[in-house]
Amino acid sequence: MHTSSAGGTTARDLLHSLVDHGYTLATGVPCSLLNGAFRLLEEPGDDPRLAALRYLPAPREDSAVGVASGAVVAGEQAVVLMQNSGLGYCLNVLTSFNLIYDVPVLLVVSWRGHDGNDAVEHDVIGAELLALLDLFKFPHTLLDPADPAGSVARVIDQMKREQRCGVLVVREGI
Repeated sequence: MHTSSAGGTTARDLLHSLVDHGYTLATGVPCSLLNGAFRLLEEPGDDPRLAALRYLPAPREDSAVGVASGAVVAGEQAVVLMQNSGLGYCLNVLTSFNLIYDVPVLLVVSWRGHDGNDAVEHDVIGAELLALLDLFKFPHTLLDPADPAGSVARVIDQMKREQRCGVLVVREGI
C-alpha cells in the first residue's frame, strides 16, 4: 500500500525522481490525491533532495502554469501539480503559449473521477481525461505507484522527444 502521509514512499520517490532529473521548481494547487506530495513540498524536513525543489503555492492552476513556464524559459526545470479539473483552467495558457512557443512544462495531474465514483464535477472530466490529453497531443504516462521513478523517466523522455508539455497522470492517492 502506498500512503499519502508525509512519509509516503510514492510521493517521496516521485519528488526525488524529479530532483534527480534536474527539476528545481514545483508549483500548483493542492488536491487530496496529491496530498502526500504537497505535504512534502511544504515541509521537506531534513531531506536535502526535497529541499532542492523550491515550492511556490499557486492560487489557480493557470497561474501555476504561467510561473512554471517562465521558469522554463529562464532555463529551469519546473513541474506543476494539479487535479484534472484544473487542467481546464490551463488549456488557454497551454495552447496559446506553451504549444506555440515550444515551452515544455511537466504537469502532474490527479485523475479524479476516472472510475465514475467521484463527485459529479470530477466524473465529467475524469471520463474524458485521456481523450483530452490525446486531443492536444500531450504525451502522458500513468504513474505506476510501484515505480514512480520509472514513470517520471518515461514522461520526461516523451516530453524531450516531442518538445511538448508532458503529463504524469496519478490515479491513486500519493
